[in-house]
Amino acid sequence: MHPASGLTAEILTGIDAVPAATWDALAPPDDPMWAREVFAAMERGAIGPDGYAYAVVREAGRTVALLPLAAVRGLRLDRVVGERERRLLAPVRRLCPGVLRVPMLFCGNFLGQGHVLSRGPLSAPVARLLVRTVLDHARRHRLGTVVLKDFAPGELAALRPALEPAGFFLLPSMPDTELALEYASFDAYVAALPAKARRNVRSKVRKFRARDDLRIEVLDDFTGLVPDMLELYRQVMARAEQTLDVLDASFLRALARPGGPEQRLVACFEGDRLVAYLHCLFRGDGAVGARIGLDYRLAHEAHLYHHVHYAAIELAIARGCRHIRFAQTAYEPKRELGCALVEQRYALTHLRPLPRAVLRRLLPRALGAALTRTLAPRS
Repeated sequence: MHPASGLTAEILTGIDAVPAATWDALAPPDDPMWAREVFAAMERGAIGPDGYAYAVVREAGRTVALLPLAAVRGLRLDRVVGERERRLLAPVRRLCPGVLRVPMLFCGNFLGQGHVLSRGPLSAPVARLLVRTVLDHARRHRLGTVVLKDFAPGELAALRPALEPAGFFLLPSMPDTELALEYASFDAYVAALPAKARRNVRSKVRKFRARDDLRIEVLDDFTGLVPDMLELYRQVMARAEQTLDVLDASFLRALARPGGPEQRLVACFEGDRLVAYLHCLFRGDGAVGARIGLDYRLAHEAHLYHHVHYAAIELAIARGCRHIRFAQTAYEPKRELGCALVEQRYALTHLRPLPRAVLRRLLPRALGAALTRTLAPRS
């Protein structure tokens, strides 16, 4: 409690402790990953974190800032670095696997872009109290590393005067990908693409339509397909460089409960067999292609990745969305789709000075190199 400012802070231990009206008043109205039901599904699922909490700052009893927290007590470092770094860590993993597991507190959205939910720009006293509350929570639960995950640089600007005295430093994060939708139809979207991309889309669509063994459907109810979705999702994750979160059946089923976010499954079938999907969520005039699954037996030959994205774009346009976001992967095909890269950063610290100094020295160069490799054009 800070009597002079009228500010108070507390930690709430679950989304049910946050009134729905408060959440809806503060959360981004056009970002589906910030629907309250997504956080409820995260708490009910088993996607990685061991516990969830919410740091809340109030002024005269009114909530003015809210920051979700996710605790991962045994984060596998070899799962969140690139392939080159993973090879270097392989001997350590074999000899001393415990060394690569670190307790970490993630601040923001474990599955999406980071935000501090607030009623306006954060004042300096609110920012300081929020950061202090987060660090106290990390100390209480022995979570040595604290990271604000995937925040836009502008969002971190108001927090930096509070973050820097607490030892936080900024690091590059993988950019998000966003496609602006200013088109009346999918055909109009394709017509607006640069010539080479336009030819590629039309060629792939023409070849797909000529096949009689594959079809795409948009499904409202897909709970019966969850086991098949997870099998295809595992194929994608097996090829992923980084695997911070791993979706499971409990999360997907919780997300489908009554009152959950609007969602559709763009599903590609070979006969009755699901061979590809893109799970799409909607909120306001925003859409997200949240997670993808592919059968690599025919994914490359049939361009399944492209076709589920084409169908998702067409769906979002028809729904009246102004933009759709996709995951932080496969940047080259998403550039061809017309996506812009959305810059994001981490703000990270360690509660102890020596590990903090080591992280500050090593991580910026390592993550910068990994980002350069990931974004480099490929043939």
